[in-house]
Amino acid sequence: MDQQYMPMTSLTSGMGREVTPDLYCYTNQIVNLCFVGLPEKTNEWILVDTGMPESAGRILGVVEERFGENSKPKAIVLTHGHFDHVGAVVDLVKKWRVPVYAHEAELPFLTGKSSYPEPDGSVEGGLVAKISPLFPNEPVDLGNNVEALPADGSIPYMPGWRWIHTPGHTPGHISLFRDEDRSLIAGDAFVTVKQESLYKVITQEKEINGPPRYLTTDWDAAEESVKKLEALKPAVAVTGHGHPMSGEELSKGLQILVNEFDRIAIPDYGRYVNRKH
Repeated sequence: MDQQYMPMTSLTSGMGREVTPDLYCYTNQIVNLCFVGLPEKTNEWILVDTGMPESAGRILGVVEERFGENSKPKAIVLTHGHFDHVGAVVDLVKKWRVPVYAHEAELPFLTGKSSYPEPDGSVEGGLVAKISPLFPNEPVDLGNNVEALPADGSIPYMPGWRWIHTPGHTPGHISLFRDEDRSLIAGDAFVTVKQESLYKVITQEKEINGPPRYLTTDWDAAEESVKKLEALKPAVAVTGHGHPMSGEELSKGLQILVNEFDRIAIPDYGRYVNRKH
């Protein structure tokens, strides 16, 4: 993947929000990444996703501010390998020398073996969708630094959390869930902004939507993944794009998305729109 800065931003870029005492959401340009761990436990935290290309310096600044100088995570966990979620992963691994975990089905896209399908600029929804063919779809190559998550659903160094396979957006997409307080890190299984619209990406107008249309290739799997997450009845959710959501706003929004998935999430036309029902 061509690790070049991409001039895309939003009004919340550079902002961090403490969703729970040990779950911190930071917006890097147009995408969210999460720090899981209490600030006082300076080397007992996990980074979930790594933002846009050329963002390692900004992420390191947030780490120093929240966890202190020279702090580093126990590991990096990736919800999936799209460019906006792995942009800094190579640089951060070189600096920190920590393991990276992802779903087994995502490993070809993280070890240089396979490129993702090309983004579909033909879907309706706005300017971001139209320019999506310019987005990189080539894989990063983490070599032996990345390994498959445990098959039992546990996540190394994240006690109390489990990973859930939520494919559709990518084959090995995962979400992370903590049963104790029903906290959800959803990745791009669903998002809380209309990611196809440049105006809404910039303003971060809040609304629950399905996964970004221009990069989702299996809509039947994507629908089943949303149903799976809604059934967990999350109390709070951090998604890959948009604001964190909680309470009734989250539960009602997810119910509507499940009940009206075809209307809300699926493009009327597009290269990957091939529904089985």
